[in-house]
Amino acid sequence: MSRLLAAATVLALAAPLAGQTHPSTPEGIARAIEERYDRIHDFSADFTHAYEGGILKKTATERGVLQVKKPGRMRWEYTAPEHKLFVSDGRKIYSYVPADKQVVVSAMPPEDQATTAVLFLVGKGSLTRDFVASPGDGAAADTVAVKLAPKQRQRDYDWLVLTADRQTFQIRTLVAVEREGGRSTFQFSNYRENSGLADKNFEFRIPKGVDVINADAQGR
Repeated sequence: MSRLLAAATVLALAAPLAGQTHPSTPEGIARAIEERYDRIHDFSADFTHAYEGGILKKTATERGVLQVKKPGRMRWEYTAPEHKLFVSDGRKIYSYVPADKQVVVSAMPPEDQATTAVLFLVGKGSLTRDFVASPGDGAAADTVAVKLAPKQRQRDYDWLVLTADRQTFQIRTLVAVEREGGRSTFQFSNYRENSGLADKNFEFRIPKGVDVINADAQGR
């Protein structure tokens, strides 16, 4: 779930930079993306998520659809190879894997306990304030890449790498690198921005017959 938060919240900054000059420095790229953040109320996109584990080098590739709506609402629906659903209504986060017949419920953390990724999701984070930007690897001729290292130690990841379209600065790829060596690569396509996503898309009704696990109670 933490990898999804990191990806969704930074992706909320991804939008065309029409009519603006195109920065070339890592700091300029981060600032330009951030300047678009307040103009994005909601968006959806298709995604491919490739994960390579740390010690065991486990690999997996999955696909699905992402929806985000400010403040604090998101919906990751994995459609292949297995159906999984992760939903936040701005107050609680629901993690549901039908094959496991259980739903894990956790509260959105308060600001003083939230990771940088969660703060972005609720509209209170800042790329230029909370990260150190440096050149990123993997940019093709028509893209730019920036590495973002959080200024405060994060429990979910060590750093992020964003690859964006050189002309529009719309995010194409996001890589989240974990402390244990795991690496998640998200590729996005078919963006639909400010389309007026309905609030009901971010409501979750617990299916009958499944176990409900309170993650907050277990963590006490």
